[in-house]
Amino acid sequence: RKNTKRVPSFRKLLRTSKIKLDNKLKNKQYKQRSAAKKYRKEQKKLREAVRDAISRKPFPLEDCKKKQVGKSEKREEEEEEDALPLDMMDEDDLKLMEDLAQKASFLTRDLSSDEPVHVKKRKHESVIEKYEKVPRRMQTEPEKELIHLLPIKDKGGIIPQTMEKPVLSVAQDEEEDTEEMEEVEDFSEDPLPVLTPEEMAAQRRQKLQGRKMHIAALASAILSEPDSSVADFASFLNQIKKLKELRAMLMEQDPNVAVIVRKLVMVSLMEVFKDIAPSYKIRPLTEAEKATKVKKETQKLREFEEGLVSQYKFYLENLEQTIKDWKQRKLKKSNVISLKAYKGLAEVAVKCLCELLVALPHFNFHNNIIVLIVPLMNDASKMISELCFEAVKKLFKQDKLGYASLGVVKVISGLVRGRNYAVRPEVLKVFLHLRIKEVELQKDSEDIAPKKKFMTYKEKRKNLSRMQRKWKKAEEKLERELLEAEASESKEKKLKLHTETLNIVFVTYFRILKKAQKSPLLPAVLEGLAKFAHLINVEFFDDLLIVLHSLIVSGGLSYRESLHCILSAFHILSGQGDVLNIDPMKFYTHLYKTLFSLHAGGTNDDIGIVLQCLDVMFAKRRKQVSQQRALAFLKRLSTLALHVLPNSSVGILATNRVLMHTFPKMDLLLDNESQGSGVYLPEVDEPEHCSAQNTALWELHLLQRHYHPTVQKFAAHLIVGAPTEGSGALSLDLSQKPATELFEAYSMRGMTFNPPVASVTPRRKDTFSQMDSFIDEELNKQLQHHSSETVVHSPLDFAKHLKESSL
Repeated sequence: RKNTKRVPSFRKLLRTSKIKLDNKLKNKQYKQRSAAKKYRKEQKKLREAVRDAISRKPFPLEDCKKKQVGKSEKREEEEEEDALPLDMMDEDDLKLMEDLAQKASFLTRDLSSDEPVHVKKRKHESVIEKYEKVPRRMQTEPEKELIHLLPIKDKGGIIPQTMEKPVLSVAQDEEEDTEEMEEVEDFSEDPLPVLTPEEMAAQRRQKLQGRKMHIAALASAILSEPDSSVADFASFLNQIKKLKELRAMLMEQDPNVAVIVRKLVMVSLMEVFKDIAPSYKIRPLTEAEKATKVKKETQKLREFEEGLVSQYKFYLENLEQTIKDWKQRKLKKSNVISLKAYKGLAEVAVKCLCELLVALPHFNFHNNIIVLIVPLMNDASKMISELCFEAVKKLFKQDKLGYASLGVVKVISGLVRGRNYAVRPEVLKVFLHLRIKEVELQKDSEDIAPKKKFMTYKEKRKNLSRMQRKWKKAEEKLERELLEAEASESKEKKLKLHTETLNIVFVTYFRILKKAQKSPLLPAVLEGLAKFAHLINVEFFDDLLIVLHSLIVSGGLSYRESLHCILSAFHILSGQGDVLNIDPMKFYTHLYKTLFSLHAGGTNDDIGIVLQCLDVMFAKRRKQVSQQRALAFLKRLSTLALHVLPNSSVGILATNRVLMHTFPKMDLLLDNESQGSGVYLPEVDEPEHCSAQNTALWELHLLQRHYHPTVQKFAAHLIVGAPTEGSGALSLDLSQKPATELFEAYSMRGMTFNPPVASVTPRRKDTFSQMDSFIDEELNKQLQHHSSETVVHSPLDFAKHLKESSL
């Protein structure tokens, strides 16, 4: 049948990619090799068949052994039935059969042969001649592949030109395979040299140094590329190529240096991306933008940005996979890195992600990094969780607009809800570092608007003509309007983001207050409410105050948690809650009743929260506080100052100073005469009914003799009525600082006094030192006495000898 397959044209061959042509060539070569292999198998089978046919020999019928006697009667009957009835044959036919039986060639000869039956066999017939008589198939040659060349044109027309493509013969392939196998065998026979530990360590250092140099060369080449404004297309491609090569080193397979090399590549790529990433987010191009013709420079920049984003994505995927392998304790098939080494790799990967989270909040895949980092804040590894905490705190502090903060808050809220509130309290405490304040939200547009310097009237008169001044005036007016519009727009955007962020924070807090009041997250929730309570909507104030009071009354809170409840309640009332007619007397009573729970032990740190509560309860609500309440708190705080550490005493006395300045009739407690009827009742829990006006601040005389010099100064200052000037006034460094700052400034966390207390030199020897010296002298005498008699080897021997001598 004629081959109707159309020969491809020259244009079609040009359009065909090189990879496709290579694949077609490989397929044809594979088919040719398969056909040749199949042909060789058939020839081998044919040779085996001829060999079997030659080995077989014909045997005459009379030499067959007679059938054995003794078979069953049934078998004999069947044979008799099947046997030829010779008694029914004629004598001539029977004689003919006997003659043929003498020549058995008609039963054993090859039926495919055309030779007559009664022809005698040749005596000297060879094996080759027998083989030649066997029919065989024609050898099928593989189809030759033609290469179409350029045609030739002459007078007669166009003459197509073709050429046979050279194909390697099967024998040559087999020879090459055998040579390769021999080379492999020779190579495997050579024994590997046995290295000493020193040589192995030197070889490892050499490999590691080579990898370090290669990493440094690639990173330097990427960072030293010219700027995008002057770079050509080849430099962009070279930069992406080297970036890809550096990223490929994350899959280092040498087990001796794999861990260190991967760590170095992770950190190097992190620094490279921080340096070359643009200050904007690269978005994918639409189909219309791809189809539009652009300038050559724009096309170069687009391709560079596309390559940068793809390499950055692959890098982040590698970091994520490293962390997942460590979390799942998953060992790779290559076994290049052990399970123990995965922890170090995961820590480096987390560090890189944290750096990118803080350094590139505007770039692509930032939300993906947030989704990776936030769950690790609740990780069991202390190091990894602290790294994530610090990264999120830095992100909150440097986020001015609020996009990144909103993304983190959303993921944290989903994490808390998804884990059924079984997360660490530090996860919620990061909300305290949000840059959301009332001052930032209430700034005027004129303050936010960027300042631009306009020309003065004198400069216009000096440098511009009349017409130019007219145009300049109109231009400046338009610029001012644009700047105001831009400022108001940015302010509205920022306000909207902050509002959405706070809504998510408060929803998380209220959900925990409602469903998980016994959760360890409650202190973090109360602390967060204390900070952001002034930003809560007024509609929720009544319900929130009822919930806070019920938590205090329930008795299930610790003292610190109850202080946070009180602080939250007064923050609510000191902000927008001023318009509400709510009397927080129950919160005053609870704080007054529990002040003596504080002491110089573990609760000393809670005094910082107490000082914040007192500042909000008295200084910011002076008009709503009665004189009796202020006197009662002043007296109880002075008594408390005797039982706490010096820094707490300084903070409490500073608060008493503020009370004496805020409420002018506090000097009643500096006089011995009582005011009105009754006696001071310190055991009464109600500050309004304890008759605090009938007592005096005798504690100040004891505090004047305190070992801490700052406490002495404050006590002496309060005894004379806390004057603002004169001999009894405090220095500026003490009078201008609030109580909470003084509490932190004189902290004793370092187990040292601040300022250090001067040591007193003793005038005479102490009794205990005299006793110690006497005991030492007696022991020396006993040692000298017993050393002359026996040799003492140990303290037990010495005690035994002392006992014997005493006996």
